[in-house]
Amino acid sequence: MQGKLVVFRVYKNTEGGVKTSPTFINRFVQKFYGQDTTNHKGKYKHHRRGLMEDIAHVKLIRGVIIVGECDLEKVLIFLREYNAEVYTRDITLTPEDEKILNKENQ
Repeated sequence: MQGKLVVFRVYKNTEGGVKTSPTFINRFVQKFYGQDTTNHKGKYKHHRRGLMEDIAHVKLIRGVIIVGECDLEKVLIFLREYNAEVYTRDITLTPEDEKILNKENQ
């Protein structure tokens, strides 16, 4: 089975050498991967759902994921909104990757 390797970087420097702000990075992570948050010293807990929670994927390391061909366009559209530097490649999935991607697509 074929899959798509997506390599991306959002944390690059912006024009003029100014680094991307931590607030911008945090917002990206919340919307892309999802995040558990607490307030009032842990009294209230809340989970912010992210795009990747609804897409079958394998996260290899930071900025490197494997998705099925059918979900690639959703991921690319999201990454373009954040002006991410993105590279994609076709790959042959390992049996473990196939199980993960097929299990979540059912």
